[in-house]
Amino acid sequence: MPRVIHIPPGTNGGKQGLDDYRAAGGSIKNLLDEAIPCTGFEPVDPHYPILAKEALQGVAGACVRSIDPHTEADRVAVLLNMNVGFGNLIHQGAWVRIGARPQYLKEYAVLVGRSGKARKGTSWEYPEVLFREVDEAWVNQRVISGLSSGEGLIYAVRDPVEKYDAKIGEMKVTDCGVPDKRLMVIEGEFARVLKVMSREGNSLSAILRDAYDRDRLQNQTKNDPHRSTGAHVSIVGHITSEELLRHLNQTEQANGFANRFLFAMVRRSKYLPYGGGNLENHEELVTELRMSVEFGRSADEITWGEESKLLWAEEIYPDLSEGEEGLVGGILGRAETHVLRLAALYAVMDRSKTIEPPHLFAALSLWDYCEASVRLIFGNASGDRTLDTLVEALRNAGTGGMTRTEIHRLFSGHTKHSEIERALVTLLGQGRASRIYEETGGRSTERWRFVR
Repeated sequence: MPRVIHIPPGTNGGKQGLDDYRAAGGSIKNLLDEAIPCTGFEPVDPHYPILAKEALQGVAGACVRSIDPHTEADRVAVLLNMNVGFGNLIHQGAWVRIGARPQYLKEYAVLVGRSGKARKGTSWEYPEVLFREVDEAWVNQRVISGLSSGEGLIYAVRDPVEKYDAKIGEMKVTDCGVPDKRLMVIEGEFARVLKVMSREGNSLSAILRDAYDRDRLQNQTKNDPHRSTGAHVSIVGHITSEELLRHLNQTEQANGFANRFLFAMVRRSKYLPYGGGNLENHEELVTELRMSVEFGRSADEITWGEESKLLWAEEIYPDLSEGEEGLVGGILGRAETHVLRLAALYAVMDRSKTIEPPHLFAALSLWDYCEASVRLIFGNASGDRTLDTLVEALRNAGTGGMTRTEIHRLFSGHTKHSEIERALVTLLGQGRASRIYEETGGRSTERWRFVR
């Protein structure tokens, strides 16, 4: 059961409310189990994730609340765009320490919702308007789309290239490189990225994994090698749940690619037939964001506040780092890293050099939403691509089921017959599929149906 946190109102950065809660006999363990939905955001589907109001903390929360009445986009999508965008905007000015290596505040997120109806694309519109007034050059030049290869990604943040010129007897600059190493990727067709990564020899997955963990990137292309120092890459991708299940193959599940992303289920929040309008407190938000960006660009190391340090060590980190087996466990395998980076982002946006309880609880609330989304998306998936594709197809086929010919046609000749047979036998043995033989006057037809 995901944690959704509610801290009673208090002063002194939330500490007084926490002390009052403890004095009344409450414990952090109980606190973490309370589910408090965002006001006015009750889901129709009882299984759909609920965003706790603590996620709308500080400057990030103020921006989302102001934007919310003017957009059909899900507030979770807007919030992730604000957090990921801000982290890219400040580059390497703020960081947290994990072990010996600094962790810069860059994040990867994927918005998962119905194609054309979840308003994933519009979730960037208002954050872009605000960020443009803070740093127009960043919006115009460093916000891109169209990931296709690891080499292309490195090229977008490449260092200068020098080669020895025998005529003048010294090194000569042949490529000035890219001075601004920030790169914010808004990928509206994330399914295309997953398809590209599945091609043999494509290096995009490996480079994206490196870009999340470190700031030095290098390709191994013999004829045109490039490297990047200080690379700061952030991503917000858009995809449907069907595409995600179909194209996130077993390799990417297992090699740590998937668990570097925050996956969030999103949907249309409201109907605005005449569109949104200007934000009432637009200038105030821009001023706040500008001050936060200036602070973040020189904040240096973000450390723990006294109260949050204790909470993290005794109550939260052990739970987050425990992990679990299976596909869902693998995708949630970097929980502590995501929460720490998000908590630091909330702190920096509030112009704090220390992570205080409200920042930690905001990060936990957003992570809980993403964790619940992963369980909703992948909960019934096995991680076996052939098996999961077959289950999805049989489920969609309804009571009519599928003939063996239709099943083999489903895989378009790209999957071995033995793999399909193994998947069918597995489903039959698990009681998740039934098989009947229909007389046709000639050779009988074998028909398979999904069993709920």
